Amino acid sequence: MDLALHLARQGAGRTSPNPAVGAVVLRDGVIVGRGFHTWAGVDHAEIVALREAGELARGSTIYLTLEPCSHHGRTPPCADALVRAGVAKVVAAMEDPNPQVAGRGFDRLRAAGIDVELAQEYEDAASRLNEAFVHAMRTGRPLVTLKAAMTLDGKIGAGSGDTGWITSETAREHAQHLRHFSDAIVTGIGTVLADDPLLTDRTGRERSRPLLRVVLDSKLRIPLDSRLVQSTRGDLLIFAGTAADAQRKDELEQRGVRVVISDDRLPARFECLAKELIRSVLIEAGAAVNASAFDAGVVDKIFFYYAPKILGGMESMPAVGGEGRARDNPIRIERVTVHPIAPDEFAVEGYVHRNR
Repeated sequence: MDLALHLARQGAGRTSPNPAVGAVVLRDGVIVGRGFHTWAGVDHAEIVALREAGELARGSTIYLTLEPCSHHGRTPPCADALVRAGVAKVVAAMEDPNPQVAGRGFDRLRAAGIDVELAQEYEDAASRLNEAFVHAMRTGRPLVTLKAAMTLDGKIGAGSGDTGWITSETAREHAQHLRHFSDAIVTGIGTVLADDPLLTDRTGRERSRPLLRVVLDSKLRIPLDSRLVQSTRGDLLIFAGTAADAQRKDELEQRGVRVVISDDRLPARFECLAKELIRSVLIEAGAAVNASAFDAGVVDKIFFYYAPKILGGMESMPAVGGEGRARDNPIRIERVTVHPIAPDEFAVEGYVHRNR
């Protein structure tokens, strides 16, 4: 199962909206087949591993990081393929949270006389590997991560007109991997006007689909000569308000920008993204958008990068703006992990506490 998880990780960032899955076929104690899923519409991990195993798959045990699918999607059901191959036993790390599967794959195998075992000790690792997919299947909305780079005293910017990077190039390269594993990146018009960013995935690694760049711009103030507009290849979406200028909307759409008119409620806008099978969203914005996202309850986790610096000053910009909260009602972060970034920086990853 460790090898199956290792294989699955090779597909991470390349499978969305599908999960990353790894498979290992074992016959008489010898590995005879292995596979992992890469692209939506391409053979799943089980099929790749069975093809490599050939006739040796008959009577074998196959280790899977996720329950085999039992429904017709872009590809035929993997559960049926395992039955046809004559596999004797299936060991899976977790049940598929997709309501179209959710145990039906296991039922299909058992009905065919195949022994099924759930390796519960690997469930956490398998779930974490596909946390955005699992979250989307269980909640119906994308997993939203808020990323920020700041000083030790929590500042993401100095006073007006003072610009520049806070964290090192090493930390910024680390943050690029967050973009790679995300389906969409969201920012506010304030960040666009201040920084003229590109918001691209610069890892150079394969993706199943382009990173969708999303701007919250109620009045359509985004400049037509901004780098975002100039570089769009159908990968720029702007959420505008109902009072947005119709002519400006036409000008943007003529340049290949998608403009969606909606109210300003963030939950509704993220629901729109979910309908496009966006499983994971990365927010990279300023203090105002960050505060709005927390207040709207759409943030599921945080990834905060810290540089060994202190800016101080009442004019310096905090990571989260707004009115703030009382000490007895903070946004609580749990399941915290600290990632060292040599030589002196670090990142804090954690999940927003939900009242259950």
